[in-house]
Amino acid sequence: MSLLLDLRSRRGCAFQLLNLIGTECFDIHLSVPLVMEYRDVLSREGQISYLSLDDVDDLVDFYCQVGVKHEIFFLWRPFLLDPKDDLVLELAVKAEGASIITYNTHDFHGVEQFGIQLFKPLDFLRLIGKLP
Repeated sequence: MSLLLDLRSRRGCAFQLLNLIGTECFDIHLSVPLVMEYRDVLSREGQISYLSLDDVDDLVDFYCQVGVKHEIFFLWRPFLLDPKDDLVLELAVKAEGASIITYNTHDFHGVEQFGIQLFKPLDFLRLIGKLP
């Protein structure tokens, strides 16, 4: 979630990661609840000034085209403090071995017990060889 919100700045590490979606660098994993949350957040008035509602639809549609889609048949909720973060956790568990990339690593305390690695955007860019 936090990565998509970082469309607001075109200079940060999260924006660089978003620009790599759809390339061979890494896979983005999606579930219907998470896609709906992305669309909702990105569509809020004033959230990202340079994106129209059509742009938001195009962006989310692109992510859906290139993303690995998962159906979630189990719920870990409530596990994390923020129910929206639980959407990300459930998807990462379903994706088996997926990593969560977020600036808010403290919000995902305890996900390591599911075999999930947490990375900040800068650290993940270094891991995939896009930054020294």
